[in-house]
Amino acid sequence: MICVSIGRGRHRHVIAEHHHLAENDVTLVELRLDYIQGAVQVNRLLKDRPCPAIITCRRKIDGGRWEYSEEARLQLIRLAIAEGADFVDLEDDVAGKVPRYGKTKRIVSHHDMLRTPADLPALHAQMAAMDADIVKIATMANHPTDNLRMLELIRAAKVPTIGICMGDIGVPTRILCGRAGAPFVYATFNDERALAPGQIGWKAMRDMYRYDTIRPTTKIYGVVADPVAHSLSPAVHNAACAAAGIDAVYVPFRVPADQLEEFLSEAPRWPLAGLSVTIPHKEAVLATCSLRDDLVKAIGAANTLTFTPEGIVAGNTDAIAAVESLQAVLAESEQTKGEDGLGVKTALVLGAGGAARAVAFGLKQRGVEVTIASRTLERGRKVADDVGCKAIDWASRHRMPNHCIVNATPIGMHPDVNATPFDREHLRPYMVVFDTVYNPENTLFIKEARAVGCRIVTGVEMFVRQAAIQFRSWHGVEPPHAIMREALKQATASAKQPS
Repeated sequence: MICVSIGRGRHRHVIAEHHHLAENDVTLVELRLDYIQGAVQVNRLLKDRPCPAIITCRRKIDGGRWEYSEEARLQLIRLAIAEGADFVDLEDDVAGKVPRYGKTKRIVSHHDMLRTPADLPALHAQMAAMDADIVKIATMANHPTDNLRMLELIRAAKVPTIGICMGDIGVPTRILCGRAGAPFVYATFNDERALAPGQIGWKAMRDMYRYDTIRPTTKIYGVVADPVAHSLSPAVHNAACAAAGIDAVYVPFRVPADQLEEFLSEAPRWPLAGLSVTIPHKEAVLATCSLRDDLVKAIGAANTLTFTPEGIVAGNTDAIAAVESLQAVLAESEQTKGEDGLGVKTALVLGAGGAARAVAFGLKQRGVEVTIASRTLERGRKVADDVGCKAIDWASRHRMPNHCIVNATPIGMHPDVNATPFDREHLRPYMVVFDTVYNPENTLFIKEARAVGCRIVTGVEMFVRQAAIQFRSWHGVEPPHAIMREALKQATASAKQPS
């Protein structure tokens, strides 16, 4: 079950949102009294409520906004109990001061805005003994392992327990706590009005992650990156799983570079079934993978991991997707030449990361003369040596004409949408311009190339193709391409909405 938190300054706005949520089949809300400006009218909020409500009045030390005395705060909570609130939230240091009364259930909570305590079971035991109907622990995640410890605590608890790790690193606990046995999870009414770090909007929890359908048997997939909040992979893969009727959820995992190896070594504890890999981990993941497909061996980078009893299998769908995307656009203008040729003779690949490696290798395999230009010449030379092509410094990227220009850097990615990796004055109508950035689809690079008359390959084309190959590999069924494209389109449009 998803509990939607409502934090508004005016009573009428709180009541309106409460009714709106009930009309949309939300069965539990949290009313945050600490957000209300002026005198709080508890009776007004609870009278004729359309669905059950938790009354919470959070102090600043616990991440709330309450600015008045502690005595006044506790009086509001006692009043809510007297008015017959369905639940009240009581911090563990005040739970003993507020006795049980009537039918109101007690959520005994603990918040740590800085860390996840080392001994979670001991903390939980103390809280469970405070006449708790539900124990709620919300802590800041500083390491992916904090998520695992929290989920394992929920799973082992004898008292119903909600365990949430806050922040970007803690997002997986919000999606997976129900799978571990939590009675409900908290979500925000509006994506742009999160009431706690890392909180997800209720519509995304319901529609994209399908929270209420996640069971202990649901397989866990995801994307591992740092940062990861911008990734639209969850929208695409979850939509595809829903359409195909597959019992799986796809989760964003923010994992800092120095924590990657430990995160992957603990895959069985989640348990993970498969991961997409993106910046900055495409090369680093190989140190933990026991099995690599031929493309990965040749490219030296992976964007797909599959977890098997034999070990972690590394794959790369970028190279195939890049070539197929380019081939599709050239076929429209009848520029492809035979089975082995692509119809372009030379290509300049901008970047030296995992995506650049994959694209350069894919083009080289199809007979294209490839040049790498990186902002770090040493990295560019390393990629060029591995792929078997040449490298030039970044300042030289405009000097030699090429039939194809590929941006495999993050330049132009949201929110830095006014940047381009290649100056417009050097674009020519005969060129094919390929941008691997997919958010936004129409980057400044793409817009300027289109205006010049170049043929265009957008990052959306490559993204959907590589995701579809991953989907087929993981699930053994044909991917719903049209649904994946539409999900990406909608997610991209949502990402552009002002906050």
